[in-house]
Formats: sequence, C-alpha cells, structure tokens
Amino acid sequence: MYAQMVKSEATQDDPAKLAAFQARIDAGEKVEPKDWMPEGYRKTLIRQIGQHAHSEIVGQLPEGNWITRAPTLERKAILLAKVQDEAGHGLYLYGAAETLGVSRDEMTEMLLDGRMKYSSIFNYPTLTWADMGAVGWLVDGAAIMNQVPLQRTSFGPYARAMVRICKEESFHQRQGFDIMMKMAGGTPAQRRMAQNALDRFWFPALMMFGPSDKDSVHSAQSMAWKIKMNTNDELRQKFVDQTVPQAEYLGLTVPDDTLAWNEAKGGYDFAEPDWAEFFDVLKGNGPCNVDRLEARNKAWDDGAWVRDALMAHAEKHANREVAAE
Repeated sequence: MYAQMVKSEATQDDPAKLAAFQARIDAGEKVEPKDWMPEGYRKTLIRQIGQHAHSEIVGQLPEGNWITRAPTLERKAILLAKVQDEAGHGLYLYGAAETLGVSRDEMTEMLLDGRMKYSSIFNYPTLTWADMGAVGWLVDGAAIMNQVPLQRTSFGPYARAMVRICKEESFHQRQGFDIMMKMAGGTPAQRRMAQNALDRFWFPALMMFGPSDKDSVHSAQSMAWKIKMNTNDELRQKFVDQTVPQAEYLGLTVPDDTLAWNEAKGGYDFAEPDWAEFFDVLKGNGPCNVDRLEARNKAWDDGAWVRDALMAHAEKHANREVAAE
C-alpha cells in the first residue's frame, strides 16, 4: 500500500508546490491527510509516528513483567491501568500513521524485520520494583518533555492524538515519582534500591531525546516542517534542569560527577550519555533487544487467528451489504 501511495518525484518536488506547502507550515496551519504534502514530509512522519507507536507497545513489556509482582493490590491496579493506557497510546498513533497511507500491519512488519525502531530505553531491564518508579519518573518524564511540544506539530492527526496521550503520561510520571518517594523514604534497603534504579536509568533516559544535535540526521528538516518543535539538545537540557531538583527532593544523587549549576546559562552543566552505547543498542545489541523482539514476534504470530477472524467477519458483513442492495 505504501509503495502504491508514492507519487512521482517530479510531482512531489515541484518548486511551486513546495513553496506553498512551506508557507502553510510557516503560517502555523495544520496539514491534514488529504492535503498535498512533499513525499519527504510523509516519509518522515511515518518514521517518527511509527517509532512512537512501537515504543508505546514495546514499553508495555518491562512494566507488564511487574504487574503480578507489585507489592500491593493497589499498586497492581495502578500499574495495570498504566499498561492499558500505553496500549491505547499505541492505537492512537498507529491510527494517525494510517492516515498517511501505511497500514498497521505494514508498520508492525517493519518493526519485526528491523526497518523501524522503538525507543532505546526499553532495551534495558527492570530488575526491581524501584525500577517501576524510575521508569515512571524518568522515562515517562522524558517522554512528556518530548511529547508536549508535539501537540503543536504541523500534522493534524498527530497533534490531536498527543493531547490525550500527554494528559495520561503526566499521571504516569506522577505514579513513578510516588513510588520513588516511598522507596527513598523507606528502609535503608529500599533507599539503596531507589538509588540503584536512578543510577541505571539516568543516562538511558537522557538518550531518549536522540543524538546530539550535531549528529542528528533528521532534526533540521523536521524542525523546518514543524514536525519537531525543539531540538534534541534543547529538550535534554530542559529535562535535566527539571529533574535534578526532584532528585534532590528525594534525597537521591544523580550519577554524574560533572553535574553543576551554570548561573550564566541558567541551567545545569552535565555529562553527555555514552553515544557509542546508544548507537550499539539501536543496532540491536542492548541488554534486552532480543527479548523484546522475540516477545513482539510471538504476539504477532499468536494473534494471527484474531486478525484472520476479523478480516473474515468484515468480508462477510460487506458481502451481506452488497447482497441487500
């Protein structure tokens, strides 16, 4: 379907159309699915929204692993609701991407064969209950930092999907911070567990904003098209400035010996993540890459009968409508 959707490069690159399209973007207008758009714009959106959708779905795996092991019935119910939210986010985003002419099945196949990625953070294991706090506080906190500006992105369906997603993600972040408060204020063992979770998730959380601006392949064009509203480094700086005081409130130590307040810039100086590790994880060499894709492949195979049944039902319903005409 996606290949059939692509128009000739001559049509897509028509200078007058490109200029008119960019003028709409610069004026702050929303682009809708039936509007003309450059093929590069369409492909960039499919890549970004698809990766975002996959991240929501794969992100259920490290948390779903803890639903039955959460320490209280209340914590189990809260975590279950969070995982359900993330499934919904994935569906909203797949729906937004489908308006661009690529099916959900095609995007899933691209994930499973490596043509599409998901956020590198989900290739790290969640070893203790405190990790559920770190995931909510740091990972969802970084996600919110990334996603709130996307409510103003230029593609209408994506912007509208982000409104509800951001509201729900804000509760996820608070849930994680609440876990960290309980752990940091608990027994010495619980406090050590909270500090260990922060130590392991701090730099992977910084990686969630993508590579440094100087190494980012897509940022400049995405910014010009207002698919992205901020650069990777801008968002990373904002995240650090917001999160360090929260760690101090918890009585925990950010694992960065270089961390220092810079009065001149009104923000913290901090160490860069290990970008070699980041790119290695993206290539499939992270601690949980194999496990995550095995789980998604199994879910895809196990769900084949459901998809077949739905298609058969839809075909039967369509045939009845034709017969009734």
